[in-house]
Amino acid sequence: MLTQTPHRLEIENISIAYGEKTILKNVSFQVPHGGRVAVVGPNGAGKSTLFKALVGLLPFTGGQILIHGLPLGHHQDCVAYIPQREEVDWRFPVTVRDVVAMGRYGKQGWFRRLARADREAVDRSLAEMQISNLAGASISDLSGGQQQRVFLARALAQDPHILLMDEPFTGVDLTTQEATFNLLDTLRAREVTAIISTHDLNLAATRFDLVLLLNKGVVSYGEPQEVLKQENLKRAFGSSLLVTENGALLVDECCPPDADHPHEHHTEAEELYD
Repeated sequence: MLTQTPHRLEIENISIAYGEKTILKNVSFQVPHGGRVAVVGPNGAGKSTLFKALVGLLPFTGGQILIHGLPLGHHQDCVAYIPQREEVDWRFPVTVRDVVAMGRYGKQGWFRRLARADREAVDRSLAEMQISNLAGASISDLSGGQQQRVFLARALAQDPHILLMDEPFTGVDLTTQEATFNLLDTLRAREVTAIISTHDLNLAATRFDLVLLLNKGVVSYGEPQEVLKQENLKRAFGSSLLVTENGALLVDECCPPDADHPHEHHTEAEELYD
């Protein structure tokens, strides 16, 4: 059982603020070795902020993050982070191979040539994500789904202990979504911990071991059937959560625009636990 295995990642009472505005307050949770966690919450709940703190991009005003029992920063290139697609400048003139090779620079350094083992790792990652034929293509010429596969390949090449993915299912097709879950299955076999934010409550309920329900603090954390109860979702989503006559839960909120759906109004209607 995952809950009986050692904790690879421990978040203890971390708080994050921008100036005088508190984004996250006293957030605590533990992720078991090789666990798959969905992070769910309304827009502005602090999901992206949490991820950036976990990868060391944002300082926190209190608390600590432990990986293998040691504070954040003690492990070289241990955490792979895939940001939301709209946060990436896709006009930057690099090829697919260049992007995937970035996953090896933490091991070799930015100004050292990649060794044979690094090049082989890049080739394996391209093949595993089925994009070897795109190796020489410019990243700006790819579709949203192809771009997502490139970032997944970069994460594979990094050989991380922990994988963070911020809204990877937004603006991609079902084939790319399944490719993502196939990768997660592969990483689980390698005992890699995966933490993924999503607006899709059905995916959170059916494809993850644990769910972190977040709204500037931890609303609930645990197995999906315990977390995704109507009372917890109402606490997190407030007036955005509706209950239909047949018991389905409807979450209605406007998500930030992405490259493929610039005017998307995001609605999720799912049969969940109640």
